[in-house]
Amino acid sequence: MIIAFFLAAGMNFFSFWYADRIILRSYQAREATPSQNSGLYQIVNRLARAGNLPMPKIYIIPSQTPNAFATGRNPGHAVVAVTEGLIQLLNDEEIEGVLAHELSHVKHRDILIGTIVATMAGAIMILANMARWSAIFGWGTSSNDNKEGGSGAIGLLLMSLLAPVAAALIQMAVSRSREYLADAGAADMVGNGESLAKALEKLGFYSGTIPMNASPSTAHMFIVNPLTGNRLSNLFSTHPPLADRIARLRGIRPSSGHTESDRRRLEDAENFWRRLSR
Repeated sequence: MIIAFFLAAGMNFFSFWYADRIILRSYQAREATPSQNSGLYQIVNRLARAGNLPMPKIYIIPSQTPNAFATGRNPGHAVVAVTEGLIQLLNDEEIEGVLAHELSHVKHRDILIGTIVATMAGAIMILANMARWSAIFGWGTSSNDNKEGGSGAIGLLLMSLLAPVAAALIQMAVSRSREYLADAGAADMVGNGESLAKALEKLGFYSGTIPMNASPSTAHMFIVNPLTGNRLSNLFSTHPPLADRIARLRGIRPSSGHTESDRRRLEDAENFWRRLSR
């Protein structure tokens, strides 16, 4: 367990310090300048002051899919990245809502929290791999207790299969809870939840019609999941359902325990993208 923990900690320590540079380079992001992107700079500067945060660096990703993410090991080294599509397809009010969400992640130090959770999950996965190989090759079992050794090997094998699933579910649950918290923080920073709610409706629609070439390893960082295709269940998603996020921002109770009137409003939110396509 100690070996697994230090292996996972070492890998995530490197990620914690250098992931921002690696991710920005992988998406070919360029740093925005006040002269060329004055409107974007003004919005970020205003939100940073409202949130009592240092002015972060701003990067632009050459993608037509509207999306955004924040990274950096602390507020003093924060980076906010937005796509070209987000600047082109959203109005200033909606862009402000998206950027407030990302700065809320910075304020809540979600990069640090995510690194800690990833370290624990990584340690469990490494330990599970050790257990799997031990079960396969019978390491640590005696030739004098074949029956007990066989049942022990089966137990190790089951643990090695179930433990990573449990670790991944915990990691995804933490990620979803931080998204809800960042949405609430954005509403407080801007003064209302409607601007972010409208932005999420558009982002959800465009992410399905204009797919983004994103890596699964970084998909959890974006404000909405940039990956398209088959999904087994919301249980295995790092992002909460968009309809629930929009409902919370608008003061509607989420999908569990809402009234018939609220349910109709949620269905309207889920069908928003079809209405746009018409």
